[in-house]
Amino acid sequence: MKIFSPLYKKVMLWSQHKHAPFFLYMTAFIESIFWPIPVDIMLAPMALAKRNLAWRYAIGATVFSVLGGAIGYYIGHVLYDPVVLPFIEFMGYQHKMQTALEWFSEWGMMVIFIASFTPIPFKVFTITAGVMSMAFLPFLGVALIGRGLRFFLVTGLMVLGGEKMEEKLSKYIDILGWITILLAVVVYIIVKY
Repeated sequence: MKIFSPLYKKVMLWSQHKHAPFFLYMTAFIESIFWPIPVDIMLAPMALAKRNLAWRYAIGATVFSVLGGAIGYYIGHVLYDPVVLPFIEFMGYQHKMQTALEWFSEWGMMVIFIASFTPIPFKVFTITAGVMSMAFLPFLGVALIGRGLRFFLVTGLMVLGGEKMEEKLSKYIDILGWITILLAVVVYIIVKY
């Protein structure tokens, strides 16, 4: 079933819109606080569509993601009792928060790097870093390195891959989309149980 191909074509059109950088940077900012959609979904097609601006997009996504991470840290540090805790209880996320706290206790600052570079939800760890009163400047530094590496890697793959990458993506986007959904379900089941 081809549901990803039409979406891919729309995203490629949207990535060329004159306001696309604004939406990319806003997505990077709010994704570090609460937004569930990864920045890469916008960054990759924008880097493909306008390779001459790709590195600027990567820099902007990195900066705004780290700024959003600073807000997430603040929310965890200052607003844990009145905002975060009731939300966690309402959503039934107590075990997820406990897992994040355990990871911080075990791996410390390395957790921020892992969360900022991998598909692990960065927002959970920005807020938890604030809850744990992690040193703020090292938090920002590690987040900047991890997010920068991730966004520059994505951008580099798109710039180096160029038109061949775009052809491959458009050819295999439906397969890749279904594999991603399957992997998300498997990860969810593993984490849940």
